[in-house]
Amino acid sequence: MAEPIKNRRAEVPAPTPQNTPANNAPISSHAQQPGVASIKEEDLDRAAAASIFAQNPKLVQMIQGRLGSLVGRSSGYIESLPAHVRRRVAGLKGIQKDHSKLEAEFQEEVLQLEKKYFAKFTPLYEKRAAIVNGQEEPTDAQVKAGEDDSEEGEAKTEKPEKPEKPATDEEIIKGIPEFWLSAMKNQISLAEMITDRDEAALRYLTDIRMEYLDKPGFRLIFEFSENDFFTNKTITKTYFYQNESGYGGDFIYDHAEGDNIDWKEGKDLTVRIESKKQRNKNTKQTRIVKKTVPTESFFNFFSPPKAPTDDDDNDAASDIEERLELDYQLGEDIKEKLIPRAIDWFTGEALAFEEIDDLDEENFDEEDDEEDDLSDDRDDDDEDESDDDDDGAKPKQDAQECKQS
Repeated sequence: MAEPIKNRRAEVPAPTPQNTPANNAPISSHAQQPGVASIKEEDLDRAAAASIFAQNPKLVQMIQGRLGSLVGRSSGYIESLPAHVRRRVAGLKGIQKDHSKLEAEFQEEVLQLEKKYFAKFTPLYEKRAAIVNGQEEPTDAQVKAGEDDSEEGEAKTEKPEKPEKPATDEEIIKGIPEFWLSAMKNQISLAEMITDRDEAALRYLTDIRMEYLDKPGFRLIFEFSENDFFTNKTITKTYFYQNESGYGGDFIYDHAEGDNIDWKEGKDLTVRIESKKQRNKNTKQTRIVKKTVPTESFFNFFSPPKAPTDDDDNDAASDIEERLELDYQLGEDIKEKLIPRAIDWFTGEALAFEEIDDLDEENFDEEDDEEDDLSDDRDDDDEDESDDDDDGAKPKQDAQECKQS
């Protein structure tokens, strides 16, 4: 088991490279909801209890606190054993400590082995980047190996060869356009983060690399050619681990840090401009007020969430913890899946090795409808609030919003 993330609640295990699965374990497909005939009196009692808890959140908190205080407490069984038996128990603990030391050594050697082979992978990644960006062409041997790999397992049919037309200067394409954007869009966890607006900027992505830190941790490096969105040539994100090893010698994820993006004026993809029409109830005059609000974007990946604090309530802390785990998993997916096998993600062949859970499309449609309804309600509220502005008063500004003239 892994130690908890720093500043997180102790009962929630932190993700580590060893204990974080590629996908959450799905609920068993064999599980069924009970029919009306199968509901018993005890089920009704549970429903009544659930209703009581729902109406009394303080009662739930009190029970959770009481249960939390019991975690790790001894049942008294060990203390009731004879002294000579307790001595043997202590001896087993001593042996376990020796085992833990070996586990820590094992994890350290694994890390050093990863670094050793990463050094061997690096020249291959450099050749890949050169071909993708049109700086050089693959050798005949590399092309033949790739063609043989594509034909493996497929029935080969003879097709008449068509003479290739010589390409004109206008038809010559440099490298492989949108290589990394296409690869990322085929990687499921990353594709969910990429918006239509992001694609215009990600077309300038020339390479994605990683490097190990001197201490446990790694850095992801995104390289961009000159573009209309930001001045950064590289944007990095670094994942740090705690200095102390966890139970079993695992490295414990601590936090991540991302570079600031130097957006060009009006090109920040992580925000959007909202325009509101406000009417003065005295003069009946209207005015347009614009404000900048956060919006979904892949580039929010470089602004990772912070660990929850004691001041956060349970719901807020739970939401932050989920985002922390998702952020960590995204970094691992880029490091362990996207970078090593970028060509397989570009062609889509890597999808054959991904486990995709069956999704209930009807549920998603219903959730979308609910969101639309909520959005309409919020729009109505905004219009009402705008109409109530006093004459000459400046529009109020939310804490996380900045006004743009």
